[in-house]
Amino acid sequence: MSPQKRQKKIAAGRQRPNAPSNKRPPCNIEQALVKAIQNHQTGNLQQAEKIYEDILAIDPNHAETLHAQAIMTCQRGQHAAAVTLFQKAIHGNPAKAVFHYNLGNALKDLERFDEAVPCYEHALLLNPDYLDALNNLGIVFHSQGRLDEALSAYQKAIQLKPDHAEALSNLANTLHTQGRLQEALLYYQKALEAKEDFPEVYNQLGNIFFKQNKLEAAIGCFRYALRINPTAAEYHFNLAIALKNQGKSEEAIAAYQKVVELEPASATAYNNLGNLLRDRGRLTEAETSLRRALKLNPNYAEACSNLANILQDQGRLSEATTNYRRALDITPDFAEAHSNLLFCLTQNATMDAETLFSEHCQFGAQFEAPFRANSPQLTNSPDPDRTLQIGFVSGDFYRHAVACFIEPILAHLSKYSQLSLHAYSNNAGEDAVTLDIKGHFAHWHLIVGLSDEALAEKIRADGIDILIDLSGHTAKNRLLTFARKPAPVQASWIGYPCTTGLRAMDYYLADRFLLPPARLDNQFTEKIVRLPANAPFLPSKNAPPVNILPAMRNGYITFGSFNRPSKLSPSIISLWSQLLRALPDSRMLLGAIPQDGNVDALIDLFAREHIVQERIIFHPRCSMNDYLGLHQQVDICLDTFPYNGGTTTCHALWMGIPTLTLTGDTLPGRTGAAILEHVGLKDFIASDKDDFVQKGLKWTKDLATLAHLRAELRGRFERSAPVQPALIAAGLERALRIMWQRWGAGQPPESFEVDLEEINSPGQESKT
Repeated sequence: MSPQKRQKKIAAGRQRPNAPSNKRPPCNIEQALVKAIQNHQTGNLQQAEKIYEDILAIDPNHAETLHAQAIMTCQRGQHAAAVTLFQKAIHGNPAKAVFHYNLGNALKDLERFDEAVPCYEHALLLNPDYLDALNNLGIVFHSQGRLDEALSAYQKAIQLKPDHAEALSNLANTLHTQGRLQEALLYYQKALEAKEDFPEVYNQLGNIFFKQNKLEAAIGCFRYALRINPTAAEYHFNLAIALKNQGKSEEAIAAYQKVVELEPASATAYNNLGNLLRDRGRLTEAETSLRRALKLNPNYAEACSNLANILQDQGRLSEATTNYRRALDITPDFAEAHSNLLFCLTQNATMDAETLFSEHCQFGAQFEAPFRANSPQLTNSPDPDRTLQIGFVSGDFYRHAVACFIEPILAHLSKYSQLSLHAYSNNAGEDAVTLDIKGHFAHWHLIVGLSDEALAEKIRADGIDILIDLSGHTAKNRLLTFARKPAPVQASWIGYPCTTGLRAMDYYLADRFLLPPARLDNQFTEKIVRLPANAPFLPSKNAPPVNILPAMRNGYITFGSFNRPSKLSPSIISLWSQLLRALPDSRMLLGAIPQDGNVDALIDLFAREHIVQERIIFHPRCSMNDYLGLHQQVDICLDTFPYNGGTTTCHALWMGIPTLTLTGDTLPGRTGAAILEHVGLKDFIASDKDDFVQKGLKWTKDLATLAHLRAELRGRFERSAPVQPALIAAGLERALRIMWQRWGAGQPPESFEVDLEEINSPGQESKT
């Protein structure tokens, strides 16, 4: 918390000259000085400067004139030169408190705080009731981190003048910095009583309310501050942050646009604006904003990483990788950028499995190594049958794909009497989904703002036995907390289709189709636990009915993909185009197009493969009902590689549409195959590109079978393990008990598959 900026920095005005030298100056010097100060005070600086120079030509050591000239020099922003003049004035008359005070101000503005302190203290020695000196001394102490001394200075000022608004505000700022928010609020209110239209106080009140997650109150304070001072870029900036956290993205964008209008050199504002534009799907504008931030500050690591995020969204993976690595060159310990890089690499078709694993292990080597030898001793009781404290860490407990997967499992898992569930939510935003999820947890912990070390200490204090990561290397992850090993057993699940690269992560949860035994185990630092299904899928209650095969009505095949554009690489478009060329009347429907509607790059990729634009149907992201309705236009979905679709494949199955997938040799490339195997659709799983084309052509030539499959697929999917969250929850409960019993027995983690015969129903005791 910065101290109050609006201070009376220079004590100016009519100064009665004390003898600057051994000889009393001629009376015309005193008259000239009066005239010079009058010109100075009325803004006629050129004339005042001339008179000051004339006086100093007569008496170079005239203290009052040197002091007045120093004030003018400060007002011109030439603080270093002013320091010399103030020092000369003090040499001529060391008994003037105001001379020492103004020298302190000049040094303060130069951030030479250690030198400023004795100046203010000397001024107070000469005049103990010098209010402004006490206030500014407090500001300097605050800047030095000497907060208790700052408080003392402000309190002395307030004792002299209880309604000194600036001192009251600065005292509140210091309390705010110390985290004493309620006391700070009290003094901010007193400052407003002393000075009603005090915009900086409203701004600071808004900051406190923001920290308390009282977003409506914070926004009100920032808006009130802006009514008083509409040109304060800082207030617009803070308003933008609060609006973003309240989910009012468009208003936040407008606030950031006002910031860059007022402060066009603010790289931070351009960075934040770019992120918001990205969230709204306005990728072209977002890229422009991020590039502007980097032009202003080429070594802005966060902006490099954020630009890479946008490039990744556009499928420009090579450029994205370059920018992530640039961010890490600037800031090697930038864990978020490193995680973003790893996620980007999982989508790169040129990245082989061994290199991908190695890249993830490098993350662990860098960020986990410092904690391996110093992990605190855990005191959890190893009793194999006791109630277990299970923690789930996620930034996605809201309307998000991860929440859609985890909520139906939690609904059943929470009924097991031998489990006590804890949520560690790394997202301050909440919606209806959050409220539903909260109801399944015995303990809810909001961890936004907690450092990784503080969170690790909290998890240990909460006695967590098994800690489950639901993010992996995705947004808002807390892998650096897991690296500190705060729980005896740790596992990663659902959020990320790859190893975390951490040795402290004991297990990775999957199923036998996603990670067949011994097939990909060497790509994980974790041991593999195979559940009845990797994750559940609950279809939308408002999903439209399955319609007849569109090709029966249209007379041509319509392929579809609802994967995000970042997955649509040139190699994927090339493979899909082989099918489109082989079937000249066929169409391709692409959903999930960004809101800015920029599809030129995709049109160009198809054009290179001799597929004209008229055969491609583009649809922007839309509501769930409209999105599912688009499936009624599609006969067969085509999967992406090396990063398959997951949720999109499930939605397609529910709408009666099989997805033709190309299985790979990494987990991201096996997601599609795993889902299809759960419903017995092996004939839609291709082993290579030629097989992909041949299988696609085969199915387009057998429309009767395809139509029959469409009619029965929803029912078949409904009977499969992924659509039975109770079964998955039971498998998870059993897996948790096995993990715990191994730890309690002093045995290392090992891969295993849950035996369906040993699965318990909710409320039953675990079998041993």
